[in-house]
Amino acid sequence: METGSKMTARLMLAVGGAVLGSLQFGYNTGVINAPQKVIEDFYNRTWLYRYEEPISPATLTTLWSLSVAIFSVGGMIGSFSVGLFVNRFGRRNSMLMSNILAFVSAILMGFSKMALSFEMLILGRFIIGLYSGLTTGFVPMYVGEVSPTALRGALGTFHQLGIVLGILIAQVFGLDLIMGNESLWPLLLGFIFIPALLQCVILPFAPESPRFLLINRNEENKAKSVLKKLRGTTDVSSDLQEMKEESRQMMREKKVTIMELFRSPMYRQPIIIAIVLQLSQQLSGINAVFYYSTSIFEKSGVEQPVYATIGSGVVNTAFTVVSLFVVERAGRRTLHLIGLAGMAGCAVLMTIAVTLLDQMPWMSYLSIVAIFGFVAFFEIGPGPIPWFIVAELFSQGPRPAAFAVAGLSNWTSNFIVGMGFQYITQLCGSYVFIIFTVLLVLFFIFTYFKVPETKGRTFDEIASGFRQGGASQSDKTPDEFHSLGADSQV
Repeated sequence: METGSKMTARLMLAVGGAVLGSLQFGYNTGVINAPQKVIEDFYNRTWLYRYEEPISPATLTTLWSLSVAIFSVGGMIGSFSVGLFVNRFGRRNSMLMSNILAFVSAILMGFSKMALSFEMLILGRFIIGLYSGLTTGFVPMYVGEVSPTALRGALGTFHQLGIVLGILIAQVFGLDLIMGNESLWPLLLGFIFIPALLQCVILPFAPESPRFLLINRNEENKAKSVLKKLRGTTDVSSDLQEMKEESRQMMREKKVTIMELFRSPMYRQPIIIAIVLQLSQQLSGINAVFYYSTSIFEKSGVEQPVYATIGSGVVNTAFTVVSLFVVERAGRRTLHLIGLAGMAGCAVLMTIAVTLLDQMPWMSYLSIVAIFGFVAFFEIGPGPIPWFIVAELFSQGPRPAAFAVAGLSNWTSNFIVGMGFQYITQLCGSYVFIIFTVLLVLFFIFTYFKVPETKGRTFDEIASGFRQGGASQSDKTPDEFHSLGADSQV
């Protein structure tokens, strides 16, 4: 392995510090589910204290839905604001500054019970949503820019690993006997103070993105010094040369706005790919499976279905680690296709199992296998790959705008699924998974024909591929596959 492709302590520090933001995103995604009953009791007591009458079921449902959904609204706004920060303050400094939002949110949610204010909790959820939306842009962008080409996919997967670890920690901490109880739930929500503080301690020791220093700030000496520390070698001429080439290409292009991404033929193809890959993650049915899992585990005779749900969280984390090790060998496109196909197969199995559950009780075991399989295939492809492939599809100029559009697509589809899934389930019952099967097949077809392989290629090589005719080159991917594999080992 070449010196520029090894894992150095400084590179690990940079990626580890950044990924604490991903862990925050995952934690706040999963944390609100476990203590639902005790938080609803708090809403009821607060209402009774203020208005001297119990809260109506309709008002309680509205307040609870708002507490959950406002997180996604904050995420949409945050993700769309990524470009405002990264070009002005840099990638690392933007991550540091965003922790102010995490601290404010932790204080609001942590003291909401003491202040008898559900408004503080809802506002805190909105603010941590803003933070998480920014994080979904900052972290993959920074990690992609500090990583050497041969490790970019593996290190890019750390963002998703941070998210699933955050969800798993939230599921465990949310247990009754830990913090998911009447007295400790404010600590459960305010826990986000600790990773925010940890990130503020670690990130000042991590370097700024060398691409940002050279291409955006024109500080070549600083970029060279950072690269030497990140790569653990004094010879960083090939990295510098690649960045300079990208910088020259960027100078020939005018400043790229969000609208320009859709107007310019050069960017239209990659931005459509970026959006569809984000949709393939959120509309795959993964949220539906987590929603259904507890009730399926209950029907299966599992005495504590919450532990089985944590089991699916463990599967989630384990297969993200698997993806981390195979993404540089198998390639992004291949893993995404395997993930989508596997999920479609498991969705069909789940439909059969849930439909026949009442007639054949043993079908519950098939449904559990299908749930774990669905989660595993999700983490092989559609979970991690859409996040970091956006950084690979775009050069330095359009990258922040592309992250804003991709992030907005992800958060919007997340919000739509979160708000609409219960209504669709009432209409379709167990056949809801057929809708996801159809969507997964459509995403598979799109990926097969339109998404190029990016493994082992520099940012400029990928961008020039689109300039020379876009992702139609994906027709050549099987032939490219071997040469790209060779490139990544050079």
